[in-house]
Amino acid sequence: MSLSNLGLMALSAYAAVCIAYVYRWRGQRRYDSFTQYLRKSWPIFAPLNCLMYMTTRAPARKPVLDAGYLDNIRLLRDNWRVMRDEALALEAAGAFEAAKAAGSAGYYDVGFRTFYKRGWSKFYLTWYGTTHRSAQRLCPRTVAVLAQIPQIRGAMFSILPAGSELSVHSDPMACSFRYHLGLRTPNDAACRIRVDDVDCVWLDGQDFIFDETYPHSAHNATDRPRLILMCDVDRPMNALGRFIHAGYRVIARGTLVANTAEDERGVFSKLFARFAPLRERSLRLKTERRGVYKTLKFLLNSTLMTGLMAMIFAVLHVLEAITV
Repeated sequence: MSLSNLGLMALSAYAAVCIAYVYRWRGQRRYDSFTQYLRKSWPIFAPLNCLMYMTTRAPARKPVLDAGYLDNIRLLRDNWRVMRDEALALEAAGAFEAAKAAGSAGYYDVGFRTFYKRGWSKFYLTWYGTTHRSAQRLCPRTVAVLAQIPQIRGAMFSILPAGSELSVHSDPMACSFRYHLGLRTPNDAACRIRVDDVDCVWLDGQDFIFDETYPHSAHNATDRPRLILMCDVDRPMNALGRFIHAGYRVIARGTLVANTAEDERGVFSKLFARFAPLRERSLRLKTERRGVYKTLKFLLNSTLMTGLMAMIFAVLHVLEAITV
């Protein structure tokens, strides 16, 4: 058997083991079914994520942890009222709603757009090397604080309305952790996020970090909205993990989403906006002809997976030819 075939078989076996591990054995919380796992998680990233789990430093291999390992974290904790006031000014000016209005500069958000239907909204501050011009203009003091914490890679203000919830889901890639700092919260246990089997209540001026690749869900069963600062922060990793993360940061820059027309947009955000009408038609097809939609979705996913495996096989074949 050729080296390329052996390599492809080994990679396929590794991918299958990783998907099974994440679905069945990682953490305590389980999806209700494998179908839900396929819809609410990102199995295609499981092989990379398992590598990131292995390169994560042992003390950080848990769903929720203290934010004390971040450099200059005291600056966020000491200035939470400053950030709250700037975020409240944005809310009063309608900036959150404007950023998610259909057809707006911020509407086509490949990472968070599915939350809009729950009333969730956001206003970006920084994103993997880019500080939004709108944030510099409207939230200068917050931007100045964030700039002093190098382990923050992306940041936004986020609102979860009263009575809303975000159903269980997992974020795609394990190259970062998620930081939350309460700015204006109900200060009530009924407003919380559940990460794996750990409940975290949002409180004014209090923070925590969690691994967003664990299944998590958010609930605000109060009559008051929740406003927080939400950041992507560095995952504590060894040298191999940091090397992989450097590549991830390049990809993440492509998902840059604007707040207003003055802000830059990443290449993936531009593509998402370009293909959004096709996605809207597919959603209508899902509602009107569900059987056809499922068939087409299966064929598309199968084609993409086959193409990915073919690319891997081609690379292995070239490497084999070079080494012979």
